Amino acid sequence: MRTYDIIKKKRDGYALSNEEIRFFIDGYVKGDIPDYQASALCMAIFYKGMNVDETTALTLAIRDSGDVLDFSEINGVRVDKHSTGGVGDKTSLVVAPIVASLGVKVAKMSGRGLGHTGGTVDKLESIEGFKVDLDSKTFIDIVNRVGIAIVGQSATLAPADKMLYALRDVTATVDSMPLIASSIMGKKLAADDDCIVLDVKTGSGSFMKTVEESKQLASLMVDIGKKAGKKMLALITDMDIPLGYAIGNALEVKEAIDTLKGNGPRDFTEVCVALASNMLHLAGHGSEEECEQKVYSAINNGSALNTFIEMVKAQEGNVEWIKSPELFPTARYLRQVKAEKSGYINRVDTEGYGISALLLGAGRNTKEDKIDYSAGIILSKKTGDYVKSGEVLATLYTNDKEKLASAEKKFLSSTFIEDEKPILRPLIIDKVK
Repeated sequence: MRTYDIIKKKRDGYALSNEEIRFFIDGYVKGDIPDYQASALCMAIFYKGMNVDETTALTLAIRDSGDVLDFSEINGVRVDKHSTGGVGDKTSLVVAPIVASLGVKVAKMSGRGLGHTGGTVDKLESIEGFKVDLDSKTFIDIVNRVGIAIVGQSATLAPADKMLYALRDVTATVDSMPLIASSIMGKKLAADDDCIVLDVKTGSGSFMKTVEESKQLASLMVDIGKKAGKKMLALITDMDIPLGYAIGNALEVKEAIDTLKGNGPRDFTEVCVALASNMLHLAGHGSEEECEQKVYSAINNGSALNTFIEMVKAQEGNVEWIKSPELFPTARYLRQVKAEKSGYINRVDTEGYGISALLLGAGRNTKEDKIDYSAGIILSKKTGDYVKSGEVLATLYTNDKEKLASAEKKFLSSTFIEDEKPILRPLIIDKVK
């Protein structure tokens, strides 16, 4: 079997066999296939696509390129949730403790943020002392004892994905449906979970800008998961507006704590409740309506917050910060961004808001960049709100005063104020099963 023939076959629009796909992935990870040939195949896939069977084969080859975890020592049904990424998306910090407090195990591996989207691991590391690197035994022990643990992804988990993504990033082949789906699901299937709920974002703050694209990606990933023997469903959720009012690591953790106390923003709470309810339903804990009632009970009786506190304690984080969020360090500098005219916030470029937070130091452009955990944005107004000229739209936070001007400029250019009040679409747009 030759790599040349595999590239030519896909270039000409033919479906690749399982054996050809696995030969390519194995050879690339071992170093037998050079970058230029891998780039050529990625470009051929970009233009010619892949059917579901091919994409599934690619996903499983990526999964098998490194460690495939064994969670058989975890007692009970294991459920995971994955978001395709957005701005202000701190749902894992709320959804996972809710579900764990109701008896479903959440053994979660999360990534770091890159670009305009935040990462769950970065948010958790804004808590003093919190450890995201745990050995396998400690990780499993915490899940069995507390019901939940959230750690960073191991370097040995799906190494083919890391290699391919780095290549796609510099060869303009990121925006390929089969390559996106296999990248996400290859990592998800390397973890030994029974059920997976996908939160596929759509809109200006997500990688999928249209509902049609988001549904297509969701359907593909659900099909792949089912073919691999998992219980699957996906929600299509809106990312034309940031979730909640906080953007930035420590700021988002504090908003997540408020939500676990029952005091969270309406939009963020709605998405969290929908995700948690569907996770419980998929795990066999009742009808969707029954599961929703359980979710609200877990919030109202404090068990969800207590589970979050127990997880933080088990992973050596300072639980006093969770009990008293005012202990989180605050940035030295702040600036209020004010409306330049009166009218309704007709729409926002959510990605632009994410970039504004990035400019303040809340994110990273490269994997080597250091994050300012206290940097970020607190919104005062959101899409649909009426504002008067000079009224505060948001407050910017940073420890580098020089960053305020560029972040403010980006924020204002991403906010569109018009005379007409917009018609807002639902937060939960669709479900794919």
